[in-house]
Amino acid sequence: MGTQHDNRDLRSLRERWLPHPLLTAVLIVLWVLLLNSFSVGGLLVGIVLGLVISRMTSNFWPERPLVKAWGKAFAYLGVVAWDVVVANLQVTRLILFCPVEGLATRWVVVPLELRSPEAITMLAGTITMTPGTVSCDLSADGCSLLVHCLDAPDAEDAVRQMKDRYEARLKEIFP
Repeated sequence: MGTQHDNRDLRSLRERWLPHPLLTAVLIVLWVLLLNSFSVGGLLVGIVLGLVISRMTSNFWPERPLVKAWGKAFAYLGVVAWDVVVANLQVTRLILFCPVEGLATRWVVVPLELRSPEAITMLAGTITMTPGTVSCDLSADGCSLLVHCLDAPDAEDAVRQMKDRYEARLKEIFP
């Protein structure tokens, strides 16, 4: 009986001081990378920042977002990284060689099948990170996303690409 009580106390202590271990680890790694050189002092500052930031933000996300498939999540990161590179080249070409009058800038509404706030946030962030598109607003009911496209001659095609490349993958990642 005492061992079970001790385990609960340890778990409670860990959850209080390290509520999001993955976030803490990511923050530590990012801090060390931002320093651009490794030192014990820099690592210690990163650990302190990781612990403090994780603890201070824990009330903003009381439940950890569930991820169904970590492998698909990493594959998604690869797709997004590739799309960012390709979109950078496309936007560069548009800026350098396309007259402003030749751009088909437009607003598109992307109907959402996602319901998880974390998944919708990932989709909106992905769209914004990809040069040439910016997610601007989420409808009050959370069922559609307003996106501005720098050059989208076919609005339906632009929406279909966002849904096929990003939303479909996010549906597999988040429950």
